[in-house]
Amino acid sequence: MNSTVDDIGYGRQFAAWYDRLFPMGAEATAAADVLGRLHPDPAAGTLEFGVGTGRIAIPLSAKVGAITGVDSSTEMLDLLAAAPGATDVTGVRANIRDYTETRHYGLVYAVCGTLSMLLTPEDQQAAIHRAAERLVPGGRLVIETGNRPAVEAIHEGLARTTLFTPYPEPGTGLQTHSTLPPGSDLWQCSHIWYESDGSTRVGNELSRLTTPEEVDAYARTAGLTPEAHYSSWDLAPYTEQYPMFLATYTKTA
Repeated sequence: MNSTVDDIGYGRQFAAWYDRLFPMGAEATAAADVLGRLHPDPAAGTLEFGVGTGRIAIPLSAKVGAITGVDSSTEMLDLLAAAPGATDVTGVRANIRDYTETRHYGLVYAVCGTLSMLLTPEDQQAAIHRAAERLVPGGRLVIETGNRPAVEAIHEGLARTTLFTPYPEPGTGLQTHSTLPPGSDLWQCSHIWYESDGSTRVGNELSRLTTPEEVDAYARTAGLTPEAHYSSWDLAPYTEQYPMFLATYTKTA
């Protein structure tokens, strides 16, 4: 494993309020349920790229057993280690684009846009290659990442737009100032989180949007076979209208 970890700073900005943006609730449990059903063989082990605070890994571990979770952020991994129910999730600080170890797994997954945090096609390809290396024959890779056609449609040809997402808790919500120059695949988002007491949090992120076809090409290059594309965790067929997409791949040898 590479001893030098390139931390992009995501955790320093978002760790303290990440679980407000992405609660450990029904949606996380639903995603974990689907991953559990997609797991070819829980006894073969489970690996998450971009484990964060354990939002998905913790409920999934209750279904499939021990999970290894890789992340570059010490802040996120510290929260994971202290999280209730995280006994069966082992956090490892490393870069997903050059992560190596001796163990192989039945399921490797990278969700909630983890792949998009890598800003070049070469780095995204490298992460998929590393994931493929860790799979046993017959294993499955699951990717959930940013869907470029949907974000372009939201922008309606404009370089900048502003979005507001209300949350169920009264008085809370997320305002996003979104920048996507026409023809660019780099998406800049400046977020303002509003609490019901009037306080706010601010964070910025840069991501690289892809299409299912592009991720399929990464997977084929890494020796994987494309299996299916979905729009969401209910496994509805892929369409271009959703800002994220799911893709699954299998390893035959």
